[in-house]
Amino acid sequence: MSIKTQLNESMKDAMKSGDEVRKRTVRMALAAVKQAEVDKRIELDDAAVMSILQKEVKNRRESLEEAKKVNRADLIEANEAEIHVLQAFLPKAMPAEELRALVQAAIAETGAASPADMGKVMKTVMPKVAGRAPNDMVSATVRELLQK
Repeated sequence: MSIKTQLNESMKDAMKSGDEVRKRTVRMALAAVKQAEVDKRIELDDAAVMSILQKEVKNRRESLEEAKKVNRADLIEANEAEIHVLQAFLPKAMPAEELRALVQAAIAETGAASPADMGKVMKTVMPKVAGRAPNDMVSATVRELLQK
């Protein structure tokens, strides 16, 4: 079952059960997917939908940080609930040590020696990560290991 189908089914279930947070969150995610499909004039595959969901989670995390700065408990709670709903559709997060091992293998494979070779390493690592780790975390790991 595709991720988009799972989102649609989840929204139907949320509507039946009266789960407002899940219904609202899934509806926003589906709207983002639909907008991307209209913009690109194509049907998105699972990888593209997963990318959109990750972007939505990232947006919620940024909002969460802002809410914490201004001490808004209601916004903190709402963003955490939305993140929880969205993460149910994403694959399990990759442990940091597994990411480090992947990056080290990619560095060895590409023969990268300095931070100038970061692009080559990223190009090799990103398909293997496949949405299981945030891009900023991957790039930080690559940068750290290339500076040694």
